[in-house]
Amino acid sequence: MNTSAQITTVIQRPAGEFQGAKILPLHLHRVWKSAENAGIDKFSFDERIAYLKKYGDHCMSFSTLQPGMHFFDIPGVGYIAYRQQWGTRFVLADPICDEKDREFILGEFLKDSRNTAFAQISEPVAELVAEKFGYYATQFGVETVVDLKDWDLKGKKKQVLRTSINKAQKDGVRFVEKYEPNGDRTLTNEWLKTRKVRNREILFLIRPMDMDYQEGTRRFYAYQGDELLGFIYFDPVYSDNRIVSYVPNISRFNHNFKQGIFYPLMVHAMEVFKQEGVQYMHLGLSPLVVGEQDSEYESGIVKTMIRLLYKYGNMVYSFKGLHFTKSRFQGRDCRTFCAHKETLPVKSFLSMFRLANII
Repeated sequence: MNTSAQITTVIQRPAGEFQGAKILPLHLHRVWKSAENAGIDKFSFDERIAYLKKYGDHCMSFSTLQPGMHFFDIPGVGYIAYRQQWGTRFVLADPICDEKDREFILGEFLKDSRNTAFAQISEPVAELVAEKFGYYATQFGVETVVDLKDWDLKGKKKQVLRTSINKAQKDGVRFVEKYEPNGDRTLTNEWLKTRKVRNREILFLIRPMDMDYQEGTRRFYAYQGDELLGFIYFDPVYSDNRIVSYVPNISRFNHNFKQGIFYPLMVHAMEVFKQEGVQYMHLGLSPLVVGEQDSEYESGIVKTMIRLLYKYGNMVYSFKGLHFTKSRFQGRDCRTFCAHKETLPVKSFLSMFRLANII
């Protein structure tokens, strides 16, 4: 089943928009690893984008550019993105640098012994901060990644996708890729009223909908007639100056359309990306989804709390529903971690929830 062939796509990208920052040849200014010129917020915007496009292969790498972030920069190496709340620095995602430079940049960043925690880092970085810097690194969820080259709509578990697509076609839903203002904020305000965390958008762990820098992002909309049913903003994931994946970081839907539009809109975008030769689709974090096995560097108390919150906390947030939705795409689950110094980081968690606008 090919939704791209059945439902017309219109791409409306204004001429001259998203021209992008100048790509700097990193090899020209790469120096022997030295922290002599390291500092906070040292890079120019063009330099930061150059590092992002070279090394930004984490699903949250693009989100490090959101407003309010600070950066620990080392010329010739890369940067670490963080925000501070109530005396704690919260690092978002993996360092934006070559894998072999991770230990070096983390070591320089942590030299001042300031209270620091890490949010949504990959398993290799979690192991590194645990083994080399004495952190607890505790699984916080999973990120689902789909290999687009081999992906299709076959299989029993994808029946819900096929059913949703057929229903959208029957109802005359059309999908459009476009970039001009499109009623996004009005739909967002209505959508927020249906959330368990009402009337405010989650920040930090999800980048804000409105950002000045948008190069490489994609926006897909669903309409029934002239009515906007929903939209998804996709952020680019980079490797060696190429977009190798997209991640759906912003999604909003009209709850008056009872049939649901997320599945057919996602599938449509995935088929567009697949035709363009994009390798992967990152579906993002499913928080609190953790396995039964525990690693020696995890905090047992925190892991137990995560399991209990996943089991009993769905009145606060739909943890199980989110993971079920992503599981229908039949990707592979990659473990995602938080890292903290305390066995029971109560203050750090409360600080992060405040930073994320949850409390």
